[in-house]
Amino acid sequence: MIRRQTNDKNPNFHQRSSLWREITTFRKLRQIHASMIINGFNSNKLNLRELIYVSALVIPSGISYAHQLFDHITQPDLFMWNTMLRGSAQSPNPGKTVSLFNQMEKRDVRPDRYSFPFVLKACTKLSWVNIGYGVHGKIMKYGFEDNTFAKNTLIYFHANVGDIDIASALFDSSAKTQVVAWSALTAGYARRGNLVMARKVFDEMPEKDLISWNVMITGYAKRGEMDSARVLFDEVPKRDIVTWNAMIAGYVNCKLHKEALDIFEEMTSLGEQPDEVTMLSLVTACTDSGDLDIGEKIHRSVLDLGGGELSILLGNALIDMYAKCGNIDKALKIFRSMKEKVVTTWNSIIGGLAFHGHSEEAIDIFKEMCQLKIKPNDVSFVGVLVACSHAGKVQDGREYFRLMRDKYKIEPNIRHYGCMVDLLGRAGLLNEAFEFVDKMKMKPNAIIWRTLLGSCRVHNNVELGRHANEQLLKLKWGESGDYVLLSNIYASQGEWDGAERLRKVMDDKGVRKEAASSLVDADEQTLMQFLFDSKPKTTVGKKHSLIR
Repeated sequence: MIRRQTNDKNPNFHQRSSLWREITTFRKLRQIHASMIINGFNSNKLNLRELIYVSALVIPSGISYAHQLFDHITQPDLFMWNTMLRGSAQSPNPGKTVSLFNQMEKRDVRPDRYSFPFVLKACTKLSWVNIGYGVHGKIMKYGFEDNTFAKNTLIYFHANVGDIDIASALFDSSAKTQVVAWSALTAGYARRGNLVMARKVFDEMPEKDLISWNVMITGYAKRGEMDSARVLFDEVPKRDIVTWNAMIAGYVNCKLHKEALDIFEEMTSLGEQPDEVTMLSLVTACTDSGDLDIGEKIHRSVLDLGGGELSILLGNALIDMYAKCGNIDKALKIFRSMKEKVVTTWNSIIGGLAFHGHSEEAIDIFKEMCQLKIKPNDVSFVGVLVACSHAGKVQDGREYFRLMRDKYKIEPNIRHYGCMVDLLGRAGLLNEAFEFVDKMKMKPNAIIWRTLLGSCRVHNNVELGRHANEQLLKLKWGESGDYVLLSNIYASQGEWDGAERLRKVMDDKGVRKEAASSLVDADEQTLMQFLFDSKPKTTVGKKHSLIR
């Protein structure tokens, strides 16, 4: 069926047949696999090589299928082992690379100079330092320490997660002829935050590849040094999507949203196509700035990029953007339109609805989520507890708090306790709220005490308000708003002497009242920010392997 020539002296030699061009989908892969089973799966090693190569490296997300195939091969040759190592190292689960390598050794398959770099790449991605050191020892044991491919990968490993001094020592005269080695060392210093040394190595490079330029631009962008990043960006001879993404994400992280959008416009005007990372950064910019008009334009660009469909990450980000910009209807529309949803998708819409006071809708969606057997996590319960608090559903809130612990085995964190304190305080159940705080398994923070103080102000409870204020002062978190809240509690009860004494304490401590702000609204905003502060940070650039 397949004819090809091989070189038996080189176990990694693999002359490609036309078969790999035929296998472009999982369906075709399974058809070829079935045909091989009928004809004796293990009878033709050349066809097995092709099948492993295509499933591990050619078919997107085919590595799991490759592992299933590989497990049924009675005597895989070194090419197959190395192909599986390579595919696993590039996969979302690089830990399997180390497991495969251990299997190789147990089956007395001698690794070659191609085997070790893939294992080191996996160790670097996972930050498995000790295992990486062990692989370094095996490279020396088998005599590959002077091999260019192995040495470059060792420099990359040690520079990024191992010992930077070892990386520098390996960077000898032979390594200095390799641009990959220069890039690896530059990336290592930049990743460790030592931009001075990274720039020194970068400036000394006899030849700079695009990876090294991107490393430096990304390093400056992550540190917020956008002027330095911009200088290099303007100097780079050739840009790719990573270069543009580093600048856009850097500006977004620095809250320079106009500059981020300007870079995006420049990028598209030059014909560079954005990717998902680009759009996530831009959606984040619109979310932070609250610019709904720009957000809607970015939304249209996202749809154009995905052919009308949204990925989970972009869908979640757009739900978050529309919710925080106040357009709940659009957020709901996106949520309902998404074909694939995960728990973070449900969390985004539940939190958005709860934050903007659409409590009943938030609770209904939480119930729908549970009915569909989607297991809620700790963030899900923050959302539904906030919804219960805003709706005054005390009993429902108690029930969800119990459900979280008893059914889903989620240990409450400070945000869940904060939700319950807010729920009880809003309902005027101040004694229960203070008892709840006393029974907490962790030390209450300033936000919880401030929430209680605000509830005491609303319900005019002088005694408990004084206690909450005392606890805030013990934490050294007393702010002008806290004193004013307690002063207002005294005043509301006609205790003018107490109010005057508190004003004198403020004067003695040099506490100044901030003008023109609503204390109740400020407390509400602080609490909501605390409860929903779980948005992932924008990723600056992409990770790129130096092993090619």
